[in-house]
Amino acid sequence: MPLSWSVVGAPRSLRRTLAAHQSGFGDPTTHIGDREFRRATFTPHGPGTLRLRWTVDPADPAESGLDAQAWGPGADWLLDGVESLTGSEDRAVQFVGAHPMVDRALRVRRTTRFGASHGLYHQLLPTVIAQRITGGEALHQWAALCRALGSTPPGPTEAVGGLVLPPDPEVLRRRPLWWFHPLGIEGHRAATLVECARHADKMWRWSPHEAASKLPLLRGVGPWTVGSVLGPVYGDADAVAVGDYHYPNIVAYALAREPRADDARMLDLLEPYEGQRGRVLRDLVTTAGPAPSFGPRQRILPMSRW
Repeated sequence: MPLSWSVVGAPRSLRRTLAAHQSGFGDPTTHIGDREFRRATFTPHGPGTLRLRWTVDPADPAESGLDAQAWGPGADWLLDGVESLTGSEDRAVQFVGAHPMVDRALRVRRTTRFGASHGLYHQLLPTVIAQRITGGEALHQWAALCRALGSTPPGPTEAVGGLVLPPDPEVLRRRPLWWFHPLGIEGHRAATLVECARHADKMWRWSPHEAASKLPLLRGVGPWTVGSVLGPVYGDADAVAVGDYHYPNIVAYALAREPRADDARMLDLLEPYEGQRGRVLRDLVTTAGPAPSFGPRQRILPMSRW
């Protein structure tokens, strides 16, 4: 039975909240500093660049000194979405009778909100690339794809310096599958990237519920990919990525001292936190540490020539 939970007061950390929209260190589309966030992306109206700057972090929203600027055809859309992106509508929560590790994780991460970018296509690309490979490989391949197919975002040099737009869907969808191989992206993931690009225009019209039901219909998009994008794209605090290499072990060890587990066991342990399972999982992964390490490591199969 789900435990009851309530909202608790806590300042918001813009840096921690916005980190969910950066696909790892070195993401060429997104930069986060101590007092600045810059992102080059696509909107329903075309490309745009968003720059957020603040003076105090963490802080209550009215006291953070947040300033937003945007450029390009998508500028107005990006500015209209700043409150959603920064998680202004989300709140920290606590559960009555929660496991001590869950209670601790939620307290340690209480300044981190769930923001919503509403940029499903942008979020899907690095997530698809990360399927079934190590984190380091995924970061390298995402950067290589953006360098190869990305373009200069709109805006002044001080705002866009070092950023590139993600691949335009019209450009990406025309690439043959063999073209991706030198980047280290084999045919299966390449086909999924092309499939996402083919449907990019209609994704802007999808509600969170429609995205959850329609994404699995795309070739190569499974539960792990869907669960990974619903949080940062729609602010879904209950979304759980099923099929992850590490998550079940981390959750089982933190909550039951079981060093190994499968997805069914992870979902069973998270069931009392229904409605906030994604938040609990995110905060446990960040604060609880890894499960004991033994057995073979995930194999790296290098293909990239770039």
